[in-house]
Amino acid sequence: MLIHNFFGHLGTVLRHRHKVMEHCFKAGIIRRGLLHDLSKFSPTEFLCGVRYYQGTRSPNEMEREIIGYSKAWMHHKGRNRHHFEYWTDYSPVTRRMEPVRMPDIYIYEMFCDRVAASKIYNKEKYADNLPLEYFMKAKTWRIIEKETSDKLEFLLRLLAEKGEDACFRYIRRQVKKL
Repeated sequence: MLIHNFFGHLGTVLRHRHKVMEHCFKAGIIRRGLLHDLSKFSPTEFLCGVRYYQGTRSPNEMEREIIGYSKAWMHHKGRNRHHFEYWTDYSPVTRRMEPVRMPDIYIYEMFCDRVAASKIYNKEKYADNLPLEYFMKAKTWRIIEKETSDKLEFLLRLLAEKGEDACFRYIRRQVKKL
């Protein structure tokens, strides 16, 4: 079981990472693709991934169900700027933790990450509308800065309506302006 989980989790991480790299390269953000999710190979994240691996969903979900939170996710989101959860800080106005706007380069990487995850977990059932549907399911309760959310939703709608080529072409044009 442990060996099965080790190789199963390793395979999922590698497939996902390579798919994100492929998308980042198409989007013109090569450096982001090369650096994407390297923390998943740290003991904190990788060993939890092996322990809670099921093959059909993120091991973080099972870890949450069993211990009430995910150590791996807490580690991951604190080190990877392509997750909107990274982008929170104390507001000098409200004196509460608030979401802050993500730089566009990380929004583009987040888009690539979400599309790749949808492809990896949905396999042959993947369709370009699935990442948008997944995003919309949690839109009302997600804690994300409005402009960041709007930009990501725009990209996911563009993908659903016009396809990958049009979407990556759009992102490449935006990256040139950065």
